[in-house]
Amino acid sequence: MRISFGSDNHSGIHPAIIQAIEEANTAYQPSYGEDEYTAGALKEFQRIFGSGTRVFFAFNGTGANVLCLKALTQPHNAIICASTAHINTDECGAPERITGCKLIDIPTSDGKLRPQDILPKLHGFGFQHHSQPKVISISQVTELGTVYTPEEIKALADLAHAHDMFLHMDGSRLANAVAAIDADPADLTVRAGVDALSFGGTKNGMLMGEAVIFFSPGPAHDFLYTRKQSMQLFSKSRFIAAQYLAYFKDGLWLKNAAHANDMARYLAEQLAGIPRLHITQKVESNAVFAVIPEDCCQKMLDKHFFYIWDESTGEVRWMCSFNTGKTFIDEFVNDLKNILL
Repeated sequence: MRISFGSDNHSGIHPAIIQAIEEANTAYQPSYGEDEYTAGALKEFQRIFGSGTRVFFAFNGTGANVLCLKALTQPHNAIICASTAHINTDECGAPERITGCKLIDIPTSDGKLRPQDILPKLHGFGFQHHSQPKVISISQVTELGTVYTPEEIKALADLAHAHDMFLHMDGSRLANAVAAIDADPADLTVRAGVDALSFGGTKNGMLMGEAVIFFSPGPAHDFLYTRKQSMQLFSKSRFIAAQYLAYFKDGLWLKNAAHANDMARYLAEQLAGIPRLHITQKVESNAVFAVIPEDCCQKMLDKHFFYIWDESTGEVRWMCSFNTGKTFIDEFVNDLKNILL
């Protein structure tokens, strides 16, 4: 079996998560979120993010993102995001189809939006011929592996709120961001002004089941019906909730993320100084982006799995996971050196 650096989705399930699922499978429980596991998990989310946090489980990240955005918008609205945003590049047009909104994507060099990037797009308010900007959507960690600071998030939230808009965060790798800068999760979200969060665990040791989180009651008001109508209500909710109980217990979610981040930094360190290889982004989380020659790329793909990020430039992405080991990286780097040197 080839070692995969293709995605943190390629990793398996953490043993503690599997054990939690097995333990939740030993008795009867009410369905559709009325079980004791779901009640316990919701308390954990409120412990981490604050007592006013409203949480709704969904099947997957795309579902969580789309339903978050749907709750924040009307079909005549526009959603502003980075060009690299998952909602723009990897969700098959679902955000636009389901919400009816126009996506306005902004090119960035590092995947991060800044107020000066967005300001030129904030026009046409009250003009009936123009899609009305309503949401700024950011990814934390970004799709290029970079991390927003609390101050950067607050600046975007302040801009959004000054224009009667919402700030949405795609937090599929939020754990990696929290671990990377040793931040309080609330400081990166609710305290920084985030209005809605798509919270993920699948890339960090869980089997499945993301969470839609609202930090104010307004967007959450009718969300029970929106989720059901959008076919994202899981009947056996306890099996999502049990995972989150294990995920948060003793900080497992942050330990997993910190390990993945450490492995990415270790990979970058081992790559330093190799001729014909150039790391293109700051290694701030669990991703390493680099440009390698085309002939080298194909030879490496024969041995290890990873994704070509940009075929026009030769840029590739190498992802580390909670179960990536140094021996995997050493083997990978050794093969790369043998090809390049």
